Amino acid sequence: MKKEQKIRIGISIGDLNGIGSEVVLKTFEDSRMLDFCTPVVFANNKLLTFFKRHYKLSLNIQGIDSPEKAIDGKFNVVNVWKENVKVNFGQEDKKIGEYAFKSLEAATEALKENKIDALVTAPINKNVIQSEKFNFPGHTDYLAKTLEGNSLMLMISDQLKVGLLTDHVPVKNVAEVITPELITKKVGIIEDTLKKDFRVRKPKIAILGINPHSGDNGVIGKEDEEVLKPSIQKINDKGKLVFGPFSADSFFGSKNFKNFDAVIAAYHDQGLIPFKTLSFGKGVNYTAGLKKIRTSPDHGTAYEIAGKGEADFRSFKEAVFSALEIFKNREEYQELTKNPLKKQSKKL
Repeated sequence: MKKEQKIRIGISIGDLNGIGSEVVLKTFEDSRMLDFCTPVVFANNKLLTFFKRHYKLSLNIQGIDSPEKAIDGKFNVVNVWKENVKVNFGQEDKKIGEYAFKSLEAATEALKENKIDALVTAPINKNVIQSEKFNFPGHTDYLAKTLEGNSLMLMISDQLKVGLLTDHVPVKNVAEVITPELITKKVGIIEDTLKKDFRVRKPKIAILGINPHSGDNGVIGKEDEEVLKPSIQKINDKGKLVFGPFSADSFFGSKNFKNFDAVIAAYHDQGLIPFKTLSFGKGVNYTAGLKKIRTSPDHGTAYEIAGKGEADFRSFKEAVFSALEIFKNREEYQELTKNPLKKQSKKL
């Protein structure tokens, strides 16, 4: 990124029959957002103009041919395709899924080539986007293969950060997937992320048990005793502040999560149900562990309200601000670790 440029936030448009376009446009309807960053949306100029009129918005849309031509102070739309697209709000459509992937593919390529500084993804429909090119459970798995690093889904808000040992894994397979190697790997990713991306000098991490009541000393399953506890002890022996396993049923209600910088849940719903209960509308899905930055809102396509102008854009807006904060924190971390005696000024 050139010094005179603002941070460029690339945006993949998601499922066009859902609320993605609405929350993207509403976020940047407030022109003050352009003081913080330069949005670069990967879609089609005419289509975004249609959405703008449909939602009775007033922002100015700047159509461009490539992300390098993005103009600071403008809402830039890269024309990834030229043909007209028929939108049917609230409908599952494989053709719409193809355009969601075209947008994601173009945005990811621009991120790899440093033509944008961070990526914020609008929600996709994981069913209709499936194809020969996209055969993944979701964004996280696709980006893990496309971008360098070891990806991990980390849900973040002002008060809570929740990572997962397993994400899109059937519940019946969870226990067999969790191994000492996996636990050590995931803890390492989250600790590294907390240091580099969130400025936590000595991260304190909690791990939730796999079984109810963390197995009750082996009465309700042996995985916590035989896998989690020994793994946590070995990690502690290396000087890391990792604690658990904690019984998941009381961990959040008792506010125990406030004593830690991050929480690692054993499986998807164990972590995401309490996170979304406490943070819905303000939470952000961050793909930790990659060399590039990607965030997204904490909701899906919301077909039931698509096209009605009722979508809450706060989570998408938070995803943009989180991407900006992480980008700045990473730059500062790199500068400090490169020359710890001289703190250089951050790029704005």
